[in-house]
Amino acid sequence: MHEQGLTVFVILLLGGLFLIGAEIYVPGGVLGLIGAAALTAAVIIGFLIFPPQTAFLVAVGIIILLGICIFLWIRYFPRTTVGRSLTLARDGRNFHAQRQDLNRLTGKAGTALTSLRPAGVAMIEGRRYDVVAQGAWVDKGVKVKVINVSGNRVMVRPIAPEREDCAE
Repeated sequence: MHEQGLTVFVILLLGGLFLIGAEIYVPGGVLGLIGAAALTAAVIIGFLIFPPQTAFLVAVGIIILLGICIFLWIRYFPRTTVGRSLTLARDGRNFHAQRQDLNRLTGKAGTALTSLRPAGVAMIEGRRYDVVAQGAWVDKGVKVKVINVSGNRVMVRPIAPEREDCAE
């Protein structure tokens, strides 16, 4: 019985470590949870088949081994080829914030490229901008004027067409 228990202990210990390592390539948490359960079962079986002092040392050894693995993982994995492909760069070299001075659009006129219900897209000075209509919806193709810019929110209203019959 002792040999079978030792075999089960070793299989659970190595299997748990393998499953936790496999979690790198198959994300989702399931393999990691099964691996953690296998390591916990290995500790329990260790307490059943080994003398108490040895079982305690085995449990502490597993905890220390996991701590070392986690430290090495955090320290070195992001620098590996696989780590670089799975993690985001910290230096921001691939991040480009859209830095526009939208305040210069205040008072400019443009055309609604989509229906503004109330948000949509308008062409202003030859460029497309996400805009929000003030008040009612604005149909596609209607001339609009920028009345307010707050942060990245461009507020527009339709330009009322000039009526010739009112000039008389």
